[in-house]
Amino acid sequence: MSVREYEVVEDRVRYYSLERSQWEEIPLDLVNVAKTESRIDRESSRREAIRRETNIEKAAERRGRTELHNVPTEEGIYHYADNKATYVDQSEVVLEVSKKRTFLKIMAPVRNIPSKRVLTVDGAQSKFVVTEDRPIMFVRMGDTNRLELAKLASEPGKKRRVVQIINYMQVSDEMIEQQEVLRVFRQQLAKGVYRVWPVEPLPAGEYAIIDFTAGEGDLRVWDFSVQPPAQSAP
Repeated sequence: MSVREYEVVEDRVRYYSLERSQWEEIPLDLVNVAKTESRIDRESSRREAIRRETNIEKAAERRGRTELHNVPTEEGIYHYADNKATYVDQSEVVLEVSKKRTFLKIMAPVRNIPSKRVLTVDGAQSKFVVTEDRPIMFVRMGDTNRLELAKLASEPGKKRRVVQIINYMQVSDEMIEQQEVLRVFRQQLAKGVYRVWPVEPLPAGEYAIIDFTAGEGDLRVWDFSVQPPAQSAP
């Protein structure tokens, strides 16, 4: 029995039945009042949580539509802050083949030893720097595949950052991509337009929006650096 609310009147319980959309009565000794109150409280809490989530989603939609007016109509990826959209240049990706694994294949030609390919971008740090730890990115593109936020791995002593590692299995003719993907919120604001931002705050470091199709080797990269503003000495 689904009850929206009830009241105890002397030796009877008067309640509103959601099933029949009307007020009804039942003898008090047939009702476990404590259990009923607990169930109603849980249902009320659940409805309140749903209401809050709905309000948050609606507020995000309204905010997104407002922000969308400030994003240029040209395709690309934009960093959005202080009511301003700044274009993020697409990065040049460098492909490197592991010489060590190639040597292993020559010395011990086992067919299932994978060929390792490392995809990197130049520079120890991106030229595009953001200061907030949950940067908002707008993606305006007609053709995206698998859009992700990735953490780039810096290599000590080398002026490059690793975006993705590909292992190519010769036996199965399979390409396996490896990258450190972070959780993001994705909000579609219009056809081909998305608002993307991280679920958790990003520590200072190197990151990128990446777009690829699993197993196809069609990686596209837009790198950026998160560097909080320096705090002045007291």
